[in-house]
Amino acid sequence: MTRRYLPRLRRLAFVTLLALLPAGLAQGQQGGGAVPVTTDPVQVGPVPVEILANGIVASESVITIRTRVDGQIERVHVTEGQMVRRGQPLFTLDSRLAQAMLAQQEAQLASNRAQEARTQADARRYQSLRGESFASQQRFEQAQADALAAAATARATEALIQQTRLSIDYATIVAEIDGRLGAIPLRAGNFVRQAENTAITTLTQMDPILVQFAIPERWLPEVQAAMLRDPPRVAVRLEGDTAAPAEGRLVFVDSAVDTTTGTILLKARFENAGFRLWPGQYVQVRIAPRVEPQAITVAGPAVQTGQNGRFVFVLAPDNTARRRDVVLVRVAGERAVVAGALEPGEKVIVDGAQRVTDGTRAVERNAPPQRVSSVQ
Repeated sequence: MTRRYLPRLRRLAFVTLLALLPAGLAQGQQGGGAVPVTTDPVQVGPVPVEILANGIVASESVITIRTRVDGQIERVHVTEGQMVRRGQPLFTLDSRLAQAMLAQQEAQLASNRAQEARTQADARRYQSLRGESFASQQRFEQAQADALAAAATARATEALIQQTRLSIDYATIVAEIDGRLGAIPLRAGNFVRQAENTAITTLTQMDPILVQFAIPERWLPEVQAAMLRDPPRVAVRLEGDTAAPAEGRLVFVDSAVDTTTGTILLKARFENAGFRLWPGQYVQVRIAPRVEPQAITVAGPAVQTGQNGRFVFVLAPDNTARRRDVVLVRVAGERAVVAGALEPGEKVIVDGAQRVTDGTRAVERNAPPQRVSSVQ
């Protein structure tokens, strides 16, 4: 039986092979050994010229609060870390001694003014008697001197009263700016002296706030030109922060380049009502002094580096990879700004560029399928 049906089995296998051969040839012609790649179109349009740097958040004003008079802290009106407004009372010192001195000086002033009035009356009387030859010139001059001395004594007492009243005012320590209080090492009952120069607390301005950073000196002409037109916007992002960057304006360019590092110091001001930025924090800074109107950009991974410089592979209409030499100008986010013979809309190979050479057949992975018309 096996020998009888063996020729038939061989013919059946040969017919099956012939039937499968056209399909295999069609697949081979369709693929042709092409390398699968992904592409991204070349874009031409406005792209900001961005400068990246690392910065640090700094307050515009940090005030160290110290006493200007000697006294015992009678009352603490605030707590550590509290936000305060300008003019808000912070501490009250015992001012009873100054108030007693003020009462004594006011009484002394009343006596001085009475003495001044009496001496002025004597001076006027001796002036009339001298005219009638009843008083000597010497006595008249003495009366005038006594009147002037009494007036000077009264003015000196008035100055002492102003000084004492100022000491009483200084006994109530108030906030000089809006800001956040730091640690308060002294409490009610502690005695403070002006001569010891001991800090009671600190007051830090939080809104608005500054970010200071340094950029290479080669960018100085760009920044200077931008400051003449309109202060450029500055964006900062905290490390690990997924929210949108905080935006502010450049307000300061240092007057000299740091010769040690070859950089120049800049400062930007930010509105900080929500206290998102905190003094001392490190941030990532991005400043865009101008916008390039017609910049050629490609996906960053598409740019390759060879022995002769940078290049990209363009997927030609005939599905072959063609090498184009480019110059990498800068990186803007996930795209690379380049200069070279690229046209808008050309497909640049991104994924798979390392597996192709000039003239290699390639096929897009996500390309729409092509319809094959069958001949009836």
